[in-house]
Amino acid sequence: MPTPQLFRVILPVPEIEAAAAFYGHVFQQPGERVSPGRHYFDCGGIVLACYCPSADGDEPAGGWQFHDNQYLYFSVADLEAISVRIVEAGGKLLTGIEKMPWGETMFYAVDPHGARLSFVKSDTLFTGSK
Repeated sequence: MPTPQLFRVILPVPEIEAAAAFYGHVFQQPGERVSPGRHYFDCGGIVLACYCPSADGDEPAGGWQFHDNQYLYFSVADLEAISVRIVEAGGKLLTGIEKMPWGETMFYAVDPHGARLSFVKSDTLFTGSK
């Protein structure tokens, strides 16, 4: 049986325009509006789908709550540059750039709506012991 491949991650957002502007600035790409409440960003073959239920005419269904340790991790070549863009776009850095015990160099941040993000230097990625 073939290994499943992750191809899309839904990120709930309260305002689609604000989310599209933030991630467009941070990722330095415009992304693509695919419906009134969905804006897609290609992140190396996996789509980050910013989704605002009300803009798509959907019910919030009780809303979403992020856990304090629920992060979206992105691999990038230049941590310094992306940390600057996060702040410029209205996000907040939670940590400085640090080397972790498992070898990754990374930092944590939040977007303007509270979604937790982590950026890892691409040449230090740890994806398991295999």
